[in-house]
Amino acid sequence: MKNLFKIALFAAGTLMVSPGFAQTHKDSTLGGKISKTTKKIGHKTSEIAAKGAATVADKKYAGKAGPNGETIYIDKYSHYFYVNKKGHRVYLKKSELIDKPTQ
Repeated sequence: MKNLFKIALFAAGTLMVSPGFAQTHKDSTLGGKISKTTKKIGHKTSEIAAKGAATVADKKYAGKAGPNGETIYIDKYSHYFYVNKKGHRVYLKKSELIDKPTQ
C-alpha cells in the first residue's frame, strides 16, 4: 500500500511540474536581439546624459581633442576627460591630447 501511494504521489508531481517546463522555452534569436537593442539604447542614453552634464558643468577645451577626435572637457579639478560611447568619463593626461584639426 505504501509503494502504491509513493508511485501515485510521484506521478502526480511529475504531471504537475512538466507543464511548467514546457513554458520556459525562449526563442534565442528574439531574446538576443531584444537584449542587444536595450543595451545599445542604454549606452546611447547614458552617453547623451553624460555629455549634456559635462557641457553644463565643465569647460570645453577648444584647441585639443581626444584620441579619436572627441571633445575634451576640463572638470573643476583641472582634469581632462572625454565621454566615451558608453557614457563613461575617460580621463587623459595633458600629453595624451592631440591638436584639434582645423576646418
